[in-house]
Amino acid sequence: MSASFLPRRHFLGAAALLAAPGIARAQGDWPSRPIRFIATGPAGGAGDVISRLVCERLTARLGQAVVVENRPGAGTNIGMAAIARSTPDGYTIGLASIASNAVNRWLYKSLPFDPEKDVVPVSLMALTPNLMVVSPSLPVRNAAEFIAYAKSHPGSLNYGSVGSGSSQHLAGAQFALANGLDMQHVPYNNSGQLNTDMMEGRVQVLFQSVSAVAEMARSGRMRPLAVTGTERLDAFPEVPTLREAGVDITSMGWFGIVAPTGVPEPILEKLNAETVAVLGEPDLRRRIAELGSIPRPMTRAEFGRWMADETAKWRPVVQATGATAD
Repeated sequence: MSASFLPRRHFLGAAALLAAPGIARAQGDWPSRPIRFIATGPAGGAGDVISRLVCERLTARLGQAVVVENRPGAGTNIGMAAIARSTPDGYTIGLASIASNAVNRWLYKSLPFDPEKDVVPVSLMALTPNLMVVSPSLPVRNAAEFIAYAKSHPGSLNYGSVGSGSSQHLAGAQFALANGLDMQHVPYNNSGQLNTDMMEGRVQVLFQSVSAVAEMARSGRMRPLAVTGTERLDAFPEVPTLREAGVDITSMGWFGIVAPTGVPEPILEKLNAETVAVLGEPDLRRRIAELGSIPRPMTRAEFGRWMADETAKWRPVVQATGATAD
């Protein structure tokens, strides 16, 4: 694990807990009561759905309820701050994402938590590539045709997203930067209105989560051109990746589990082992794939490196767009 995800106070906090009377027995008995899982996004979102699927199975394996509590707001910062400030006893864990643990560092002048020092990795759960879809009124059938069309119509195409700095916004910005395109970003607060404007041609292209546009893409109300991840999706096996289409970029949202710094290592290791186990269950993998996501468990060290790499990856994209959430 990278040093940035193992701050000194983490070791000091763990040592203090280990020295407390009866802590060894308490760790051995963990969990002896329900565990709170703070979901940093709204109910019904992709992260919330994946969290509930995983927590349902963790409940069965741990013998204690793992209860999801939604704490959305401030671009996931409210929920992540609640995780970071909770007692580090293994009874509060929560949802990490590309927003809370990578991009927000570059979008906000200050955060109510330190993503490197205040939380520690448990495991990645799933990758969520975006689907590049266009309005059916646009005369393009693949990514190459779209790029050619956009270059011949500079400044006339809009790409929408669910907000400045969202993975959808950054995927669109990355695509435009990589291909030298002049496209306008239009942020929305309401995904329903975004989809309506897309289907009616006021927005020409989206880089949207698969679950949000799957029904419309399958019914012909939106035209899928490419997947932004590294592999094709079970939900849309006929749609190529951007790399297959000749555009050498990838962008994916992701969801994982973190805990507040100071949780004893034996508990963290047990949480990781159980999470990896449930993500290996065929039924859960199928359910996650149906959502257009890719199950991807990791060791704690791997997930720590993943978050560090993602934080570095998106800095230049955010800076190039000038996006800010303040």
